[in-house]
Amino acid sequence: MATVHRWTGLEARALRLALRKSVRGFAEHLGVAVNTVSKWEKLLGETTPQADSQAILDTVLARADASATERFTRLLDEQGTARRHRDGDRAVPTATEYETWADDLERVAVCLSRQDFGFAGTLLDRWLRRAPARELDERGRYLYARSLTLNGDMRRLQGTVRDLLTATSLYGDAHSLFTELGVPRRAAQVELSLAVVAEMSGRLTTAAALYEALTDDERLGACDRVRARLWIGTALAKQGHNTPAIALMRTAAQDFHDLTEPEEWAVTQQKLALAHRGAGDLTRALRHIDTARAASNPISPLEHVQVDTAHAHILLSDPATAHEGRTALARAAALATRHGLCHQLRSIDTIRATEEHA
Repeated sequence: MATVHRWTGLEARALRLALRKSVRGFAEHLGVAVNTVSKWEKLLGETTPQADSQAILDTVLARADASATERFTRLLDEQGTARRHRDGDRAVPTATEYETWADDLERVAVCLSRQDFGFAGTLLDRWLRRAPARELDERGRYLYARSLTLNGDMRRLQGTVRDLLTATSLYGDAHSLFTELGVPRRAAQVELSLAVVAEMSGRLTTAAALYEALTDDERLGACDRVRARLWIGTALAKQGHNTPAIALMRTAAQDFHDLTEPEEWAVTQQKLALAHRGAGDLTRALRHIDTARAASNPISPLEHVQVDTAHAHILLSDPATAHEGRTALARAAALATRHGLCHQLRSIDTIRATEEHA
């Protein structure tokens, strides 16, 4: 949700334009006098609405739909850019703006969980363009490092070859800042993300080694350490080493069960299904993928694509279910295309190519 900590005429005008209302229509929508809105529009940043009007504006913004909220954010950003050009300064964020920055990063995380890359990118650009990290104080550098990390996450989720290279650079810069700030947990989480990018880029031996180094790293929480162990298995399975991969994945599944992490446990079942398929045991593969589909509750497009792709891959391995597999794969491809999940599309293309040459 967009947040304004102190309304002035500037923010009120941006909200009116975002809602696409006239001055009169906006006044009626707020339940205030037309002259009041006209005053805000005339004085802009030189006037502050009264407390009751501030509360009304908060409510109207909170009830705005996603499109209006995005327009409001962009208008504020454009106003800030114009003001900086006019005043000739870099507009380093203030302490009050740090709260808005932190709120925006929470919104970015939600956007990424839904693969809403456009709005996430708009919010991140709004802050990363404000000032270089060296001009910020300690809290500002922390928020900047978090912004770099989330930007890397966005690139990784989109997954083109160029995106993965950009993600590596962004993660590297974030890691340097977190290390400088003395935030070891964040630094270790970035190292885990770098290992994921290495795996996605096909550097499987490197990825497995990076995961291995993090499995007992006390900087990480218990769940992240188990993820590292699971992902060693994933890298091994992609290299065709399915027997040791299955052993690692089974251990990870038990650990996720003990940690009461049902969604992670379901993901592990999905990976076990693919490892058993690679080992030629379709009976166990189908058992695990059915368990994963029953236990998981996919919400995001990425989760739907991943489980459908894994299921299709297994179905395609048996001539008796190949047609059903092609249907599931086509469904996954359509969803991945719609949401710009390029890495998933490459995986789907690889599965199709393998089937054609089988």
